Amino acid sequence: MNQLNLFIELTRLKKPIGYMLLFWPCAWGLTLAYDFSKGINNYIIYLILFFLGSVLMRSAGCVVNDILDKEFDSKVFRTKDRPIASGKISIRLAIFYSFILCLLAFIVLINFNLFTIILALGSMPLAFTYPLMKRFTYWPQLFLGITFNYGLILGWTAIKGEIDIVPIIFYFGAIFWTLGYDTIYGFQDIKDDEIIGLKSTAIKFKGNAKKFLAICYSLLLILFTLGGYYMNFHFSYYLLLLVPFIHLFFYQMKVFNSNDPLSCLKAFKSNNLFGLIILLNILIIKILQ
Repeated sequence: MNQLNLFIELTRLKKPIGYMLLFWPCAWGLTLAYDFSKGINNYIIYLILFFLGSVLMRSAGCVVNDILDKEFDSKVFRTKDRPIASGKISIRLAIFYSFILCLLAFIVLINFNLFTIILALGSMPLAFTYPLMKRFTYWPQLFLGITFNYGLILGWTAIKGEIDIVPIIFYFGAIFWTLGYDTIYGFQDIKDDEIIGLKSTAIKFKGNAKKFLAICYSLLLILFTLGGYYMNFHFSYYLLLLVPFIHLFFYQMKVFNSNDPLSCLKAFKSNNLFGLIILLNILIIKILQ
């Protein structure tokens, strides 16, 4: 039971916000591409597969992240008690866990078409090198955005079998979403990160955090509006976008306080609701079309 608890702690399974933020873009891409006139059964099956893949890959990513960041995590107050940083789980065992999680994720992946499988495998280097970026650039959140939202492309290709301009537009919009929410997340560790020499957009824009967030979230909504145009969505889609607009600018921006880690965490976690809102917006429009 102790090893099971350590495994759950290592993979952050008790913190669903991580795998949900990976899952939502997959669900958006899938819903954008799916033809609901053919029924909903296959849609639900694909949704479950993407959810399982998100949980497994996020868990594997957490393990790899903690292996690479072992020395840094031990110096940061929020992360010093993580299983690898504290020595409760060995590097060898962590690598074994990562291998098993990737194997299970691959078993999920082979249920998709060949094009989607190839694209997904092509993203693996991005997924496992992201933790290194904060050593070299102030833009690790950008690399996270490129990686974490890749599922939007995969959701589209799982149905269409090819790439189109539409998922690319939504993909870039989602990258700006991640740039925003992970910058908020980064403010929790900003003092420790500065001391040990790590970089982030939180550090780069610490004097203009809300301006940076406003730019990211504005570009997100502009690109999602453009994506709706290319999808020939009904006018009601643009009215429904007012809901995420209100959430981003009148809730997140109000709750967020760069000097208060608890407010940062609260604003960050609210992005789970944003992901659901966008999914419901697309789903409603697609079903009614």
